[in-house]
Amino acid sequence: MINKLSKKWYYALLILPIAWMSCQGGDADNKKIKKWLKRDSTITAQTAFNELFLDSATVEQYITTIGSDSSTARNLRDFYHSRNYQFAWFGKKSLNEQAISFWNLLGSYISLSKDSSLYDKDLSARMVDLMTDTALKLEPSALAKTDLALTRRFFLYAQTAYAGKLEPSDLQWFIPRKKVDALALLDTMLARKGSDVEMWEPLNPMYQALKKKLVQYNTIAEKGGWPSLPQDLKKSIKPGENAAVIKLIKQRLLATGEMQQADTSSLYDSAMVTSVKQAQRSFGLTEDGVIGKALMAELNVPVKQRIEQMLINLERMRWLPETSAPNRIVANIPEFVLHVYEQDKKVFDMNVVVGREGTSTVIFNDQLKYVVFSPYWNVPRSIVKNEIYPAMKRNSNYLARHNMESTGTSGGLPIVRQKPGGSNSLGHVKFLFPNNYNIYFHDTPSKSLFSRDKRAFSHGCIRLAEPEKMANYLLRNDTAWTPTKIKEAMGLTKEKWVTLKEPVPVFISYFTSWVDENGLLNFREDIYGHDKKMASHLFIKPAINDSTIAKR
Repeated sequence: MINKLSKKWYYALLILPIAWMSCQGGDADNKKIKKWLKRDSTITAQTAFNELFLDSATVEQYITTIGSDSSTARNLRDFYHSRNYQFAWFGKKSLNEQAISFWNLLGSYISLSKDSSLYDKDLSARMVDLMTDTALKLEPSALAKTDLALTRRFFLYAQTAYAGKLEPSDLQWFIPRKKVDALALLDTMLARKGSDVEMWEPLNPMYQALKKKLVQYNTIAEKGGWPSLPQDLKKSIKPGENAAVIKLIKQRLLATGEMQQADTSSLYDSAMVTSVKQAQRSFGLTEDGVIGKALMAELNVPVKQRIEQMLINLERMRWLPETSAPNRIVANIPEFVLHVYEQDKKVFDMNVVVGREGTSTVIFNDQLKYVVFSPYWNVPRSIVKNEIYPAMKRNSNYLARHNMESTGTSGGLPIVRQKPGGSNSLGHVKFLFPNNYNIYFHDTPSKSLFSRDKRAFSHGCIRLAEPEKMANYLLRNDTAWTPTKIKEAMGLTKEKWVTLKEPVPVFISYFTSWVDENGLLNFREDIYGHDKKMASHLFIKPAINDSTIAKR
């Protein structure tokens, strides 16, 4: 009988969508990954580890039979040709360890993602037979078909699990999707043996961290989830108060770890305040320790829905490269926060206002190149048409009253810009990363919006709570721009452009679930409905019975 996986390892495989390597690796492990990601063309009849070989005719017949797409067909031909057509998934007398690991991984991925397109009924039946009997009792042609089918499954799995199942651009995500070398991935996996297989996973740290939390939430779901809380909270609950509902809230916080110990009292004590503030932080709410309707609503979201939210964001994280630019600016739209990184370490965060629904901020990446002090605001044509031109008709002094001027006409509409000054809609400075979407960072005279938990109010551009701080940071290495000169430039009556000596990568992202640098699992509202659209593609009712997959 083939050695079976330990109960602990097998359990992990059933939970993780892509769990074949540890996510503890640092720079050293990344270097090892790059070293392993190369093709293997060393197999010959003399160096073969078994006597099982295919031939090119068998490969071509299989490709014809399955009607494979050109990419998969090319990969099959290339893979087997490079190894002189030796079997990939069998040892001398049985399936090899890599075949067992991959089959469990494939089964766990299908069970979690409900992606029945990766399921092969005939292959499943053959694998059950092979994994419950030590002898290779299948006919030689069936063994060859099994090896080819496993290889084909791997290519399909790698494309889905590592690069993502969905096409990002179809979902308003225009950050370039990472490319996957499925051939190199397969060669790498087959070269690994035993427990060493656990030490490698070519996925970014964001994915690895959220995947760990998925394990925790799956365990919660298996235990029946968490208690439902009353929907009709009459008034907010403050520290020191007694209320029957506090017992339920404590149970809910205990389920997800905000509370460390069970507490059956109805008193909102100091220990619970710490737990409540942590929960508020994880949902992006004001950390005041007051239990209100917003927090109750977030705590009441069922565990199944949270798991789906995590799976949606894991899909997005698959689109990202393994490593990011060490110096970068990342604005996460649902979080309403901008993060600045230097040498992969966070320098500071900043609250932002993003586009409201209907004028949503686009998800893309580019290079921040210019700082513009005391900017003109060249009013977009859509705003002129829908807001300013009708106001001009009603009031001939509208432009003058709003420090604006018309510089001409186009298509029957005035070309309008707002002059530099305190009332300018862009404030005293803007930051440009030229793009096709006309999106940039800028100051704003409307400071009160930054104190709100939900900050989707703009026409699409991103307003910064601390623009002067950003200007000082971007120009910190330019001796011509001291903090004093920056402040002066923000009060000019004419526009002043400054070109950065080194452009900074900017990523406008959309994550509604992630793990922050302190290990806290975060959830945010799907303000643009992108999660909902992804869910309609990801969570299709399965056409198979999960119990038939990878059962031992």
